[in-house]
Order: sequence, then structure tokens, then C-alpha cells
Amino acid sequence: MSSHKSLDPGAVAGDFFHVEDLLDDAERAVLQRIRTFLAEEVAPHADELWEKGESPVHLAPRIAELGITGLPEDETGTAARSALLNGIVGMEMSAVDPSFATFFGVHSGLSMGSIRVCGSQEQRQRWLPAMTRWEKVGAFGLTEPLVGSGTAGGLTTTARRDGDGWVLDGEKKWIGNGTFADLVVVWARDVADDSVKGFVVEKGQAGFSASVLEGKISLRGVQNAHLVLDGVRVEEANRLQGANSFRDTAQVLKVTRGGVAWSATGCAVGAYRAARSYAVQREQFGKPIASFQLVQDKLSTMLGNTTAAQAMCVRMAQLTEAGRLTDAQAALAKMFCTTRMRETVALAREVLGGNGILLEHGVARFFADAEALYSYEGTRDMNSLITGRAATGISAFV
Repeated sequence: MSSHKSLDPGAVAGDFFHVEDLLDDAERAVLQRIRTFLAEEVAPHADELWEKGESPVHLAPRIAELGITGLPEDETGTAARSALLNGIVGMEMSAVDPSFATFFGVHSGLSMGSIRVCGSQEQRQRWLPAMTRWEKVGAFGLTEPLVGSGTAGGLTTTARRDGDGWVLDGEKKWIGNGTFADLVVVWARDVADDSVKGFVVEKGQAGFSASVLEGKISLRGVQNAHLVLDGVRVEEANRLQGANSFRDTAQVLKVTRGGVAWSATGCAVGAYRAARSYAVQREQFGKPIASFQLVQDKLSTMLGNTTAAQAMCVRMAQLTEAGRLTDAQAALAKMFCTTRMRETVALAREVLGGNGILLEHGVARFFADAEALYSYEGTRDMNSLITGRAATGISAFV
């Protein structure tokens, strides 16, 4: 058998081109603290929560202590973080548990992001500090039972002005954190002018109900909800003052699509790590299966996929820092990274053979969870059309 002297630590970790080296010392210290948290408090319970279909709500106080939620303008004392650090943190979360990464992202990205981008200064001050401290957990209500990719063309959930407030009627589906959230950002169509507006619906309001979607085969550690709004009255003070069209909603989605690209890359990295570890330990015909050419080909393809995705995400982070990231660039990153992720988790499952469908061997969760990441925050097809429009100047949307 050949020597192991050529073993590359970056290849073992799924960071073949040493992306982590782009962080400074302080950022690497933050990343190491998060890795310790993930190893000690997330990884040991990920399979159990996945099987039970439960979200890690109990970890909210510990997540708050990590200091990675919110921005300095959200809460006094919150440390500034680069877009690259945020992205690598999201990737590392997903490499351990995509459900945990989604639970975190729905709150800190979609929900807090909506308030930060579309809320008034008073609204940001009212809600974001408590959300940064995880004293209030948020959710994001856009998708509907009969409206997914077509949200820009017309939501069925309506908002009707009534005196000094609004009345919301309709349903939302696939709403992560929706069953236990303290507040849900609900997007609805104003019946008066047909524009999309955003509202913060707080827990316990009359006419609002949430039920868990049962029977999921992906991201089971995220409690997705079916929301019903039956004459829910929302005060004008809870209408996001800067949300007056779907274009405003899209500003939030641009940022979070980039986050999903990082998460998809992390899901692929997690599957690769598990498959590589299995391959060097599992023996057949008297030697590790990692010594077989076909297995090494699969591992090399997986590593190529994750490395290409990481490179695209790093450039996306740089464009974000420069204020130059476009909707189309975020869409392409989401499309590319989730497509490469899907191939990578499938190859990981192949490396493990039959063991690849058992949770105990570390790949099955990534294999299943990839399907949700592939679809949410804009399907591959929708993101390809956004990219295609930028490339041609011609819209192919119907």
C-alpha cells in the first residue's frame, strides 16, 4: 500500500484551496469557537432531532452567546463581521447539520433581514435587539400552498386597510420556524393597489394559527409550518414601512440566496467529509475501499465540486462587501452551488453503498437535506432565468 505522506489536510477537511486562510486571526478564532459549539452541542443530537422532526429551539440562548447574530446597528455591542466570515460560518454550520443552518438562517437572515432592509428606524429598534439576543425568534412567510415560484406575479394572501390598521387573510406554506416563532414577517397583496407589502405578525394574535407540515423527507430538523391567517388584524405600526413592492422583498432574497449558496456548499462538504472518512476505514477484499480507483474518482469529483462552489462563494462575499452583488449573481451562485451539491451528496451515498441510507454512517442526512436546499430560495429553474435575463437582456419569464 502507498504511503500516506501525501495526505493533504485541506483535502481531508474539504478546503482543498485553503479558503479559510483568507480570514484574519480574529476571524479564525470566531470560526474555531463556532466549530467547538457545533461539535459539542449540535452534532451529537442532529440525527435524533432529524428523526423526531424537531428544531433545536433549546439552543437559542447558546447561539446568542456566540455573538454571530445581527449587525452592530441592530444591537449595541454586536461585533462587526465580514461577509466572508458570515459565509464560512454558514458553510460550517451546514457541514455539520443543514437543518441547524436553516433554523439559524431563517431567523437571522430572512426574518431579521426583512426588518433590517424594509423596516423603519423605529421598527428596527423595536424588534432587532431582542432578535439578536434570541429572546424573540423570527420566521418569514412568503410561499403559499398554491404560490411558490410565482410569488412575484401575485400572492393570494391579502391585506385590506381597515381604519388605523390592516386585516390579513390567506395561507402560507413551508414556513420555517413558523410553529414556534415569536414574530412572522408575512408578505401580502394590498387589495387597494395590488402591491406587495410586509407585515410583522406577532405570536398569539387572533385569527393566526400554525401547524407542522408532517411527512417531510428533507431538513426534518426544521419545523416547517402551514400558516392560516383568518381576519388577522395588524396595526399600521407593524407594517414594514419600506416594503411597498415585490422589488423590496427581492432585496431580502438577494442576500439570503447568497447564504443558501454557502449552506449548499456546506452540505456538500459535510457529505464529502463523511464519505472520505468512511472510505479510508471501510475494508473490502482486504484493503480500504479508498485504495480503489473508482472510489478515488468519486472523492475527487466531490472535492472539485466543493472547491468550485467555495471559490464562487468567496467572490460573492467580496462583491457583497463592495456593495456590488447583483440579483443575477446571487441567483447564479445559488443555482450552481445547489446543483453541484446535489451531485456531491449522491456520490457520497454511492461511496457508502447500502450504508449510505443509514443515519448512523453520516451521509444520509446530507443526501436527504440537499433536496430542500436545491428547491428553496428560488428553484434552479427560476434562478437560471434570472441569470439568463442578465446574460441576454431578454426576460424568459412567463
